Amino acid sequence: MFTNNLISGGLGFIGSNLAHKIIEHGESCLLIDSLNPSYGGNLHNITPLEANNLLSINISDIRDSHSLKYLLSKASILYNLAGQTSHVDSMNDPFVDLEINARSQLSMLEVCRNVAPNVRIVFASTRQIYGRPHYLPADENHPLQPVDVNGINKLAGEQYHLLYSQIYGIHSTVLRLTNTYGPRMRIKDARQTFLGIWIRNILQMQPFEVWGGGQMRDYTYVDDCVNALQLSANKDEAIGRIYNLGGFNKAVSLLETAETLVEAARDLDLPMASDPFFVRDYPVERKKIDIGDYYADDRKIRSELGWEPQVSLREGLRRTLAFYSEHLDHYI
Repeated sequence: MFTNNLISGGLGFIGSNLAHKIIEHGESCLLIDSLNPSYGGNLHNITPLEANNLLSINISDIRDSHSLKYLLSKASILYNLAGQTSHVDSMNDPFVDLEINARSQLSMLEVCRNVAPNVRIVFASTRQIYGRPHYLPADENHPLQPVDVNGINKLAGEQYHLLYSQIYGIHSTVLRLTNTYGPRMRIKDARQTFLGIWIRNILQMQPFEVWGGGQMRDYTYVDDCVNALQLSANKDEAIGRIYNLGGFNKAVSLLETAETLVEAARDLDLPMASDPFFVRDYPVERKKIDIGDYYADDRKIRSELGWEPQVSLREGLRRTLAFYSEHLDHYI
């Protein structure tokens, strides 16, 4: 079956939100996901779409190039979102991270070169590749100095995409994502984002920990991220380009983020622990790979593609809490 859109990691957080948007607009969508329990894939993410004949699902690993040959030959757009996202896991098991975030990306591009040379690719990279910022906000020309294995392998993955775009004409775009959050993200642990643990604890009436508190961050609500992915896939100006994503608001501290989360929960009249969070020193073992303050200069994607984030941090957290207050059992 021909499909307009193929999403690797399609049962995960960003992929499933993208699938909802694509099908809402009447286009077909094929989701590839391994459903590895250590990652973000969750069948509940696409429950409202199960009866829709525009949706297809293939339980497959991006490390399996044989299945990719069949699947990619039928796609016009590949949203390449599958990856290992945990920075700690990348240090504990660097070879798995290497397989998923680097080698598999090269393998996928080779498949595209041989069976789908006209496919349009958007690759989800990360702000982690900048390492500890030399200046802020960090633009796309900032030096690339990853501080962990995950960052190094994601950098390799994005460079493969750009190389194949330059040499073989595989039309690729790289988006360097910052702290993306929203409904359907993994909240059972911190493998995707620390906000997951915070949200889970709020809803279970347990206090959450804020490490340090002074570090500055920016956040992208998932709907705004999905919009950037679709703009990148459909605008010729994006071919061969790298774009930072940032957030709706100015950068905020982790302490201010925690306070905004509590305010969003109060907006919804959610019961909480009497002291919803407490501040503690940053753990020594995590500080070695922490990048400190980070927030993006995203003027390039705004000016070239017309991207403009729409959802404020407080509104995004309110929507996220409302989703999990209804669906929590499927995510813990």
